[in-house]
Amino acid sequence: MTAEADQASPSARPKLLADPAFHGITLAQFLGAFNDNLFKQLMLLLAIGAKADAQGRAMMVFSFPFILFSGYAGYLSDRYSKRTVIVLAKLAEIAIMVLGMIGFFQYGWTGYAGLLVVLFLMGLHSAFFGPGKYGILPELFRNDDLPRANGLILMTTFLAIILGTASAGLLEKWLGTAGAAPDPSRLWVGSAICIGIATLGAASSLWIRRTPAADPRLRMEWSSIFIPRETRSLMMRDRPLFAALLASCMFWLISGITMQGVNSLGKSQLGLDDGLTSVMAAVIGIGIAVGAVVAGRLCAGKPDFRVVTLGAWGLVLTLTLLSISLPAPAAGVPGTHLLGFRGSLPVLVLLGAAAGLFAIPVQVFIQTRPPENQKGQMIATMNLTNFIAIFLSGLLYESFDKLVRMMDWPRSTIFLFTALLILPVAIWYKPRKEHHAADHE
Repeated sequence: MTAEADQASPSARPKLLADPAFHGITLAQFLGAFNDNLFKQLMLLLAIGAKADAQGRAMMVFSFPFILFSGYAGYLSDRYSKRTVIVLAKLAEIAIMVLGMIGFFQYGWTGYAGLLVVLFLMGLHSAFFGPGKYGILPELFRNDDLPRANGLILMTTFLAIILGTASAGLLEKWLGTAGAAPDPSRLWVGSAICIGIATLGAASSLWIRRTPAADPRLRMEWSSIFIPRETRSLMMRDRPLFAALLASCMFWLISGITMQGVNSLGKSQLGLDDGLTSVMAAVIGIGIAVGAVVAGRLCAGKPDFRVVTLGAWGLVLTLTLLSISLPAPAAGVPGTHLLGFRGSLPVLVLLGAAAGLFAIPVQVFIQTRPPENQKGQMIATMNLTNFIAIFLSGLLYESFDKLVRMMDWPRSTIFLFTALLILPVAIWYKPRKEHHAADHE
């Protein structure tokens, strides 16, 4: 079957689990997510130990390339074959992981700033990988397979997050770098492992079936580098699509604050080491993996925004539970967290499950709603706005952190602020059935 025939006949495409392209894109995404989260979590844990709390700065550095380059990345994903863009991005990941190894090995010379440069390059790689990765799914798979494909890919992505995040803390502990005085120069071992994983990811991307360019004659409008004119016009006409884009942004804003909040809760309030703190962050991924699969089942081949509402209320409730700390028994004695380490774990799993329920229908809707020749640019716009949200999560987290310190409140209070951010979405985001029951004809 030619790529052109496959593109023209969605019903003739292979069944999802029998399609080598599905396994190729899933494995490439899994390995890339593992590398991202291993490296990023190593940096976030160092950020807490090296300074008061520089996590927000690291999150902003990682997200900044998406703000600068998502428009150009979307253009490339529609101008050229998305498969070509994916393969080139995975090759670039190998070089970035080599720089990451050098950054840790030479930490005494380059310092934390050197690692921030590598983190910026990781964000740059992901900015170009994202539009191809998500935009190619409707080109490879049947429409009724898209919710399941998204669910399985998101599930494996968060399994990678679990492994990458947990591995970072365990690696620091194993190398004797965890604690008040870390020795980051020994963490080059982690980046050396990442180089091998990036190489496997590049190899797995070659399994993805070739697809033609969506619009080979597309021209780049540099005046529209952030959001192309056609995409702006589409969102002005299609308000449900615009609303879904805002909902997606809110998901990533909440996610960015929550991950930093969990690290801070574990190390600063509960007094855990890096290994156990990374376990707390990782179990959220277990919940998201479960929630993603359940959402794919509940959507039954099409986006169902009742699932989004269920997920939004789940986020509000679990974040509120995590925010509760008991009053101090006496002056000068710190209050204790209501749930503690063990009690927080099942709530963090439920938090992740709610996030998966929230994200999947919105993501599928954004993938399938635009016309074929605008899917790549729409996905790039989604990446851009999502990472503006992640950038803002760093700013908001730093603001919450300063307020909590100034008022001498428990670190868990940050979760209450986060619950209040998602509450309006749970109350008011309810698209009418006709808006999500049909795609553009």
